[in-house]
Amino acid sequence: MKSAVFNVLLASTALGLVLVLGNYPGMAQEKTDLPQISVPVPDDSNLPPLTAQNFGGASEPAKAEPQKSAEPAKAEPAKTEPVKAASEPAAAPVSATADSAVADQLKQMITGKQLDRIVSRKAEREGVEQFYKTRDYAPLWVSNSEIDERAKAAIAYLGQADTVGLDPADYPVPNFKSAVTAEALAEAELKFTASVLTYARQAQTGRISFTRVSGDISFNVVAPEPAKVLAKLADDKDTAKALDSYNPPQDEFKALRDELALLRKNGGVQAKPEDEKKVDLVKVPEGKILRPGMKDARVIALRKRLDVKGDKENPLYDAAVRDAVKTFQTEADLHVDGNLGSNTVKAINGEKHEAASGPKADSVDTVIVNMDRWRWYPRDLGNPHVLVNIPDYTLTLSNDDKVYWHTKIVVGKPGKPTPLISAEMKFITVNPTWNVPPSIIENEYLPALQQDPQALDRIGLKVKQDADGTVHISQPPGAGNALGRIRFNFPNKFLVYQHDTPDKYLFAKNERAYSHGCMRVQDPFVYGEKLLSLVLPNEHYTPARLEKMIGSNEININFPKNIWVHLTYQTAFLDQDGKFQFRKDVYGRDAKMIQILKGSERKVADIAIERPPNTSSKPVRMAPGTYGGNSYSSGGNFFDFIFGGGPHPTPAYRPRTRERVGTNGRTTYR
Repeated sequence: MKSAVFNVLLASTALGLVLVLGNYPGMAQEKTDLPQISVPVPDDSNLPPLTAQNFGGASEPAKAEPQKSAEPAKAEPAKTEPVKAASEPAAAPVSATADSAVADQLKQMITGKQLDRIVSRKAEREGVEQFYKTRDYAPLWVSNSEIDERAKAAIAYLGQADTVGLDPADYPVPNFKSAVTAEALAEAELKFTASVLTYARQAQTGRISFTRVSGDISFNVVAPEPAKVLAKLADDKDTAKALDSYNPPQDEFKALRDELALLRKNGGVQAKPEDEKKVDLVKVPEGKILRPGMKDARVIALRKRLDVKGDKENPLYDAAVRDAVKTFQTEADLHVDGNLGSNTVKAINGEKHEAASGPKADSVDTVIVNMDRWRWYPRDLGNPHVLVNIPDYTLTLSNDDKVYWHTKIVVGKPGKPTPLISAEMKFITVNPTWNVPPSIIENEYLPALQQDPQALDRIGLKVKQDADGTVHISQPPGAGNALGRIRFNFPNKFLVYQHDTPDKYLFAKNERAYSHGCMRVQDPFVYGEKLLSLVLPNEHYTPARLEKMIGSNEININFPKNIWVHLTYQTAFLDQDGKFQFRKDVYGRDAKMIQILKGSERKVADIAIERPPNTSSKPVRMAPGTYGGNSYSSGGNFFDFIFGGGPHPTPAYRPRTRERVGTNGRTTYR
């Protein structure tokens, strides 16, 4: 069969040469001199198409199909079959060869030095090498010399990465159409793989490394494993869903995502709820300052303008009106006092007014940096868990994805901010001793002692010094203890915790940044009861039972199950009533992150930087024998100087009987 086909080829070639030479200029002869030669041409209409085997290029002989054309009765299908036979078998070998050539190029690039140029991070280079090696370097995004449906879906998703607070420009897409060679396709494949890995990492850990924002932020941020990212995309039929899964799953993040879409739709202006859009924009007249308890006809206009619930014709400036004004003042970045002054009236009427903290950050930018901060937190917040919102001065205990309890708190002052961390609460201490952190000893107490050696005695602090010179300052349990009567312990390197406070008057303030970093809880015994009802439900703790433990000795109540505590900084969030809120950037976290995203640091923003180690727990040492006081008393002047807030009343706690129970060889109290 091979010989017959080859003979046909030779005969056809000979005929072609005769025809060409007969018509080529300069080579033609006079017609009278040429004899009329008829070249016999074999009938090749029923022969199979030529293959590489006809030229000796195949290592194995081809399996020839039987010639069906020899039977006249079956000659009719030959009108269509030759076309089909010539097109279908050719497609598979070409695409397979092309993909094989791309795979060969991928192997050369990945095992060679080219990968270092395309993928900058070592961990991602190792992941790329591992992934492609396991699939024999077959391309992920290319098939039949062009991008496949998976690549098209990924390109479409990355193109709208701004909807999740990221920037599509950070995930460039190579021009696959211009890649016409196997080498170019392989390079485009790896470049797009690098973009996808960058997206997955930034979606999970953030565009900004927390180390670039402040030294009092600490998280165990874990980037996704590159090889697993690529394997997931290779196996998942829904590419967009697979990519989106690297974003935070929390409802708080989803609310920010929705608000971001609304803000962009409305040109950066916060959208109002539907029920507020229907309210007529009544103008509130200028006049004297209105305060709670006053009656004035202007209150009616105020009720209508702010859509205060209740009787819109009521002229009394009651608690509902005050709260509505406070909410508006907070959103408008005004001084929050709940009173209707001239500046508040101007803001309500949409007129030019003075903001409390200068120019207000763009709402879109504020939402974006809040979204990025959520990427630092664990994907699973725990059940139950505690969420502190520092700019809102609130604490929320959640259980089974529902709010279990909510209260006011006092947080760190701007110069001594409450850190951003996630840690596990392990026990509660009733009648806590306050062991003063070394940073406060060094920066505040020792300088104060130099000015007044009796200062600490007057507020009941004990100064003790070890043989090696280490200085300890503590305050024993008591009514005037800085921690109050109960402390909630979640060990962390910043030595902060949540606790009671004798300064109850601070909770009446709207902005409550007065502590050294710890969180003071408004209703600590109720908080204790709520926590214990979740971890020790059979013990039936109540606030009254906890108060009965008040005395002079520390009492620890250990948790059989730890509760995660997350200290967050949410200047944009959805409140419990389903209304989106903005808060003042009290520590400047937003401003710093916006500056990073819009400045020269942006290109390296997700790369962590080294910061000096936290020294808040480093012991303070002085010359041995310098201090050794051991006296306690009550007083207030120095305490007020250290903690701020002015004079405070001392609560009258009365020690009560407590019950003692032995558990696992330990003594605990109830």
